[in-house]
Amino acid sequence: MIAEALLYAATVPMTLKAHRRFIRYSVNLWSRAGRCSRQWAEHEERSRNAVRSAIAELRQRRTAVVLGSGLLRDVPIEELARTFDTVVLVDLVHLASVRLWLRLKRYSNVRLIERDLSGYDELAAGKQPEPLAFLRSVPYLDFVVSANLLSQIGRGAQRRYEEEQAGAMPADTVAQLIEAHRSALEAAPCKTCLVTDVSYAVIDRQGRVHDETDLLHGVALSSVRANWQWPVAPLGEESNDYQIVHQVVAAY
Repeated sequence: MIAEALLYAATVPMTLKAHRRFIRYSVNLWSRAGRCSRQWAEHEERSRNAVRSAIAELRQRRTAVVLGSGLLRDVPIEELARTFDTVVLVDLVHLASVRLWLRLKRYSNVRLIERDLSGYDELAAGKQPEPLAFLRSVPYLDFVVSANLLSQIGRGAQRRYEEEQAGAMPADTVAQLIEAHRSALEAAPCKTCLVTDVSYAVIDRQGRVHDETDLLHGVALSSVRANWQWPVAPLGEESNDYQIVHQVVAAY
């Protein structure tokens, strides 16, 4: 708890006021990633390998943008920083630990941007959500990766939607925002790589499935080239009686 509190406190002054309420989610993720590092290792390596495979197909490597850069555990940041002229990391929150690690690595070509990538506010204002429209202004853009972000957009949108007054937002708000992200990536004028969990199951010690949930709310993905399981909450993390296992895909 002390480490989490210190990380939270160190991140607050580095974060825009509008985004500070999301710091605790990032700190919680950091804490769980540490506790579950052994069980998450395969997922993180498979995520990095998907990005590496997508990069291998590129002819030019000028600017790369990472959407949902997070803890950088599932992104091959070393390869990106070494092989691209510029790497832009985009997320709601960049923890102080991540900023310090990047500084120690002296990645002079890595840029950090704080940005809400959900499109929720645009939809709430009655506009067509274009959460990735800013990519059109990124010079020499050759590669975009969405790194285990899409389902998080859905979860965040669901929380906000449930706090709204009845009828304030479209009934399909979550699906709309997930589709806006997916279609924007598909329409990007460069190589893209989408890594996302698409569903999860609650499984007991005997292997029986007690609950399954579609994290993409019916939105279908194309060009899927890899899939694997991610034990987000292994036995003992949330309960000694069950684990929560996510299905992950990579499309590029």
